[in-house]
Parts: sequence; structure tokens; C-alpha cells
Amino acid sequence: MGRVLRMATITVAGAVLMGAGGMGAAGQAAAGKPAADAAAAFGPKNPFYTESSLPYHAPPFDKIKDSDYQPAIEAGMAEQIKEVEAIANNPAAPTFENTLVALEKTGRLYNRAAETFDGVSQANTNPVLEKVDEIESPKRAAHDDAIYLNAKLFQRVAKIYAQMDSLGLDAESRRLVDVYYKHFVHQGAKLSVEDQNKLRKLNEEESTLQNSFRTKLLAATKEAAFTAKDKAALKGLTAAQVEAAVEAAKGRKVEGYVLPLQNTTQQPLLASLEDRATRQALFEDSWNRAERGGANDTRETVLRLAKVRAEKAKLLGFDNYAAWNLEDQMAKTPEAAIKFMDALVPATTAKAVVEGKEIQTVIDAQKGGFQLQPWDWEFYSEQVRKAKYDIDEAQVRPYFELNNVLENGVFYAASQLYGLSFKERKDIPVYNPDVRVFEVFEANGKPLALVYFDYFKRDNKSGGAWMSNFVDQSKLLGTLPVIYNVANFSKPVAGEPALISFDDVTTMFHEFGHGLHGMFSSVEYPRLSGTDVPRDFVEFPSQFNEHWASNPAVFDHFAKHYKTGTAMPPELAAKLRKAAKFNQGYMLTELLAAAELDMQWHTISATSTVESPDAFEKAALERKKLALATVPPRYRTSYFQHIWGGGYAAGYYAYLWSEMLDDDAYQWFENHGGLTRANGERFRSMVLSKGNTEELGKMYAAWLGAEPSAEPMLKQRGLVEDGAKK
Repeated sequence: MGRVLRMATITVAGAVLMGAGGMGAAGQAAAGKPAADAAAAFGPKNPFYTESSLPYHAPPFDKIKDSDYQPAIEAGMAEQIKEVEAIANNPAAPTFENTLVALEKTGRLYNRAAETFDGVSQANTNPVLEKVDEIESPKRAAHDDAIYLNAKLFQRVAKIYAQMDSLGLDAESRRLVDVYYKHFVHQGAKLSVEDQNKLRKLNEEESTLQNSFRTKLLAATKEAAFTAKDKAALKGLTAAQVEAAVEAAKGRKVEGYVLPLQNTTQQPLLASLEDRATRQALFEDSWNRAERGGANDTRETVLRLAKVRAEKAKLLGFDNYAAWNLEDQMAKTPEAAIKFMDALVPATTAKAVVEGKEIQTVIDAQKGGFQLQPWDWEFYSEQVRKAKYDIDEAQVRPYFELNNVLENGVFYAASQLYGLSFKERKDIPVYNPDVRVFEVFEANGKPLALVYFDYFKRDNKSGGAWMSNFVDQSKLLGTLPVIYNVANFSKPVAGEPALISFDDVTTMFHEFGHGLHGMFSSVEYPRLSGTDVPRDFVEFPSQFNEHWASNPAVFDHFAKHYKTGTAMPPELAAKLRKAAKFNQGYMLTELLAAAELDMQWHTISATSTVESPDAFEKAALERKKLALATVPPRYRTSYFQHIWGGGYAAGYYAYLWSEMLDDDAYQWFENHGGLTRANGERFRSMVLSKGNTEELGKMYAAWLGAEPSAEPMLKQRGLVEDGAKK
């Protein structure tokens, strides 16, 4: 998130990397002129020059121009280096105050500019911002190294760490010392000067490759969108969906109809498209989006990125990148994460096979004359779902109008659990007209946070959904959180309501769960604030919040017909909840396949040779017994944004690990009265407000009163019956 002295926080289902900064030689060369020149161009007219005067110090988007970002980022890095050098060269003996607290106060200008740039460049990019990102990414990586590989600075931190027990520090301050010291070591502070120079080059190259992957994938996804000239190809879609396809074609200046691709392998419209040739074409467009040759093919980038990460891990003394990356996570080792996932594979794939047989039965009954293929699954599984639960997606969507879900669902649950209230702020400038801004208040009326919602898909927006901060909470800095939630829902035609699926509803609750984690942060030090926690914990609050989407007390409050305002009929609501366990074998298999694939890529050694990403992917899935012909991984190697362009490298398992935590947590709520203020306040005070001020495993166990169990997760997925053992 541009927080130089904080570990990068990746907090969203779509996972966008917003990491630390840099200004090394390679980056300067890429810029075409020295960083100092750009920094010198920075002055009082730049909107980042002083802290924003808007409420909560929100970004002044009405004043920010694309040309403002680069000079502000450059000047911010230069300023922070001076601040850090002053700390490192302080002749006074190192103390907690003159070293760590001082470090926490550095980089204010850089953070203002970088956090805003990171948010906009992912959600609303353009060629100018893409070029800035290309230039600045290696510099920002080098800037991070300039801090964490500063020998004098590390000596001061190490001395404080060695003396910690005698300093009389409070628990949060002790945690800060521990986190800083271990992160310095993790980032290579103990390496020789020669090896640190090698590490700097690898870090810069990694950053450059990650940026290249994101840029290529965004362009590849746009280019690969399904196009058709004959309306008959879209048979099965609603009139609104067809009109949206017409508008998408106009936006791209092509004739006919365009179905833009979403981030995942499977595409939501496959559930409705009746023409099998259209389904196959749409699936193959998705599957091959980044493997079409040319400038936007990502495979060479992936191969080099995997190699760079393996070499980096070896340099840091680890067998592979996953071993290095998981050192400070809850799982601790790739072996633990793999063991956890492997244990889920047999029951999950067995369930998927049964589901596939049910679908084949329907195909045969209709005399289809073909064997089930991946592009058939969504279409026919929807028929199985209708037959089993008598649910039609078109029958359900009118009860889920986006704005109503937000205000009477997402906000309502937060009000019931935590006493929050929300007021829309149309006076706060935004970076795109689609964005809405709300101020959040405590039960006693005290201002708490500002939150932005950017829900609709655009061609210049990265795929997926995510949360992050424009401003972080910190008592030390006197700042309250400014949060944003981003998604990629289909935008309706002007004048039409935004009717969404229940999956989209769940995504809204998920991202707002991240938002609650960020806005409830009540910590002293910015480094420990909010969602800046290990990957395999960060998804816990968000996935936990998903449960309230289907909780009857919340569901009944927002599931209202957009025309009549009448509640969803109880029998339909009951069917929808009952159907929640439908197709879980498939969904967990595709998720496991992606997570295991990620771990296979990041457990290769520096001496390994991988020539073909496709061959590696095929062998990896076969090795893990996840190569089901009808169930492709949720993300293929060549468009796996989370791990190549985001912050989930060797960390995609975190969604599953966090699911274990969140299902166990929701079971606790059910056992203790459910949706109550008392339960919400206890969860807030013991978990959501703590950031990274405590060891996360101990924090969770203290709140739950026990160690986490995977049994509620398996029950929730319908993979074991109630009362069954793991």
C-alpha cells in the first residue's frame, strides 16, 4: 500500500499488490532521468505537497492530475531517505523512541502520494499511470531495500531487540520491536554487502516483472473478450445482459456484442448461455486469454518471475520462495500449508466427481450426446440446482439490488453488531463518477472512518475485488482510516437497476469485512495498524463477515424486490440457503487446484529448470490429484493475478486457512446468541481492533477459547455431516 516501513498489505479477494517503495539505479535508468530531477519538479502547487485538508485527510481527487503522482512519489522517497539516514546516523545511543518511534514517523509525503497512486492505478488506470507504475515500481523496490539493508539502521534495531526485556516497554511496543527486527532479518539485513547488492537487483527485477505481468494481463483480458455479431449466440441472457453486451461493444468500437471477461477461469454468464458453441468459445477465450502470443502473452514473464523468486530465496538462506515467504505467517512452513490442503483433496474431489455425474445424467436425459466439459458445468449445474432446489437465478436477482444490499444489508449487519451508522458524503471528491463515499460513525456519534465503494467493472480496472486504505489509522500520527472497497460487478445500462447475484452479495460483505478490520483498528503505531497482518489471517475477518449475508436476521432486511419492495418469499429464501451447499465439491476443488498450483510454483528451487508453464501446471495438478478434466483451477498459471501481480505468492492457501478460522468463528457466534451487540463488541475489542499488535494465533485462540478446528469448515461446505469427525 505504499507504506514503506510496513509489510505490504494485500487484503482483497482479487488481491492487488500495493507494496513498499523504491528508487534504485535500475529504476532511475527506466525513468530516463535521475530521480532527483523529478523530485526537484515537486513544489507547493502539487496537491500532495501538504496533508489534505479534506475530512480524514482524504485524497483531493478534484485537484490531483495524473502528472502529480510521479514527482510527489519521487520527492517523498527522497525525503524519507533523509529522515531514515538521520535516524541511522544519530550519535545518541539507540532507544525505542529515537529509532523505532522515529521510523514510524517517516515517509508521510511518500505515503500520501503512493497510497493514493496505488489505489487509482489499480482501479482506474490509463496509459499515463501505467507508465508511471512501470517507471516507479523498480525504484520503489530499491527504496525499500535502501531502508531494510541499511547496516547502521539495522545495528540500532538489533541493539534495541537485544535489550527489549530491560526497556520496560508495553505489549504493543514490544510487538513493534519484534516485528521490525524480524522483518529486517527477513529482508536480508544479515547478508554480506555482496549478497545484499545481489538481493537489490533481484528485488528490482521482481518488482518490474510483477508490474509487467499486471499490465500484460489487463490488456490481454480486454483483448480476449468474447465477441459475436449474431444476437442468437447470446440466447439465454436477459434483455439487460444483452444490452450491456451492446454497450460493451460500443465502448470498444466494434460491431455486435461483447462479453468482457472476469478475473476467474469460469465466467458467470456460462450459467445462462444456451448455445454450446458460444459457451465453449467464451470459456476458451477465458482459458487462453494470456496465451495468445504477442506482446501480452504472460508466460515468459511468469517463468522469469518464478526463477527470480527462487534465486532470492536461496540468497536469503531458504530452500525455496515459499519457505522464505511463510516464515512469518500463521502456517510458518510450506509443509504445514501443503499438509493442510492435501488433507482436503480426497473428500473435495470425490464430491466434485459425484456432482459431475449428476450433471452428466441431465445431459444424457436431454439426449445431449456429449460428455461433460468445463464450459458445460455452469450451465447444467444451474439446471441441477433448479431441479434440486427449484431456484432460478433470474428469479433471485430482482431481490438483490446493489444499493439496497449495501445500505440495508452490509451496513445493517454492521449496525446490529457494532452500532455503526453511515452517511453518504457527496462533497468528498472521487476518482471516478461510479464511486460512492460514506462517513462511518460510532454508536455515540463519534466519527470513525471514511469508506469509498467502487463496484462496477471497467476496462481500465484490474480484475477481482479488493480493499485497501488511502489513509491508515494511527494514534501516534493522529490519523483515522480512509478505506476503499473495489469490485467488478456488471454495470447496468443507464436507468436500469444494478441487480446482482448472491455471489456478488457475498463479495460485498467480504470486502466490507476487510473494511471493518481496517476501520476498527485502534493501535498506536502505523506499522501494526489494521489489515497489515499475515496473509493467512488477513482473510479471516472478511470471510467471517460473509456469513451475515445469509444470516436470516440480516438477509430478510435487504432481500427486497427492487420494484415492489416486498421481501423475498420465505420459501425462496429457504431454498437459497439450502442451496448454499450445492456445487461445493466443484468450487472447493477449483480453489484447491489454484492454491496447490501456487505452492508448487513457489517450492521450486533455484536450480530447477522449468521450460513450459503449461507443462508444469499439468504435472503439478496431476501430482496433487487435482487434474479433473471437468474442473479447471480457479486461476490458470498465465492469468493468476494473485500470485504473479499481487501479494499472494505462496500465499493463496490463505483463503482456505482463513476459511477454517472464519467458519469456526461463526460457529462460536451461533453458540453464543448470534447477531448481538455483545458478541460484536467482544469480537471487535479482542480481534478487529488489534491489528498486528499480538501474535495472531494466540489472539485468535484467546478470543475463541480454543484452538481452531477445520470441522465447521467441512460442515459449512457440506463435505461432512453435522456430528461427523474430520
